[in-house]
Amino acid sequence: MAATPPPCPFPKLHPSQLVRDDGFFMSLAYNQAVDAWRAGEVPIGAIIAVDGEVIAAAHNTVEGNRDPTAHAEMLALTQAAAVRGDWRLDRATVFVTKEPCPMCSGALLMSRVQRVCYAVPDPKMGCLGGATDLNQLPRMNHRLELTVGGVLEAECRTLLQAFFRSRREGAGDETEGSPCPPEPGY
Repeated sequence: MAATPPPCPFPKLHPSQLVRDDGFFMSLAYNQAVDAWRAGEVPIGAIIAVDGEVIAAAHNTVEGNRDPTAHAEMLALTQAAAVRGDWRLDRATVFVTKEPCPMCSGALLMSRVQRVCYAVPDPKMGCLGGATDLNQLPRMNHRLELTVGGVLEAECRTLLQAFFRSRREGAGDETEGSPCPPEPGY
């Protein structure tokens, strides 16, 4: 049986609808990450926007769905493809609170999104510049425009670090094999 998630001490953000810039959309992704924490999931959220309108919003549901592919980006891509009626998501921008992993980075490339804006780089598992950069592989037929860090980076980093710290403290055991993984390198 899954442990009760630690309470999330972070409130949601309330961005102005009047300025739909990167900060606005990243605030919505951050709010998805808060929802993930409250559901006992690693707090990562993703938003997909086209022409200034949100077409998808998701957060991690790996634990709840017992599905290793239920990352925020993957779920948002599925929603966006359904809205567009096409797997090609040209003109779409993905806003995600942490640098995408290998699976998500590959899916972003395959879906032909135009741009990815992520808040927190991940030097251990990130694949859009952190541990490696799938976007720079030779012979790729598509390249993503990237905006790395800066957009709510401190807020998203603090949320992730606090989540893993609370999980470790709640487990009372930081040894290998603990149900709470060590904090990733962000």
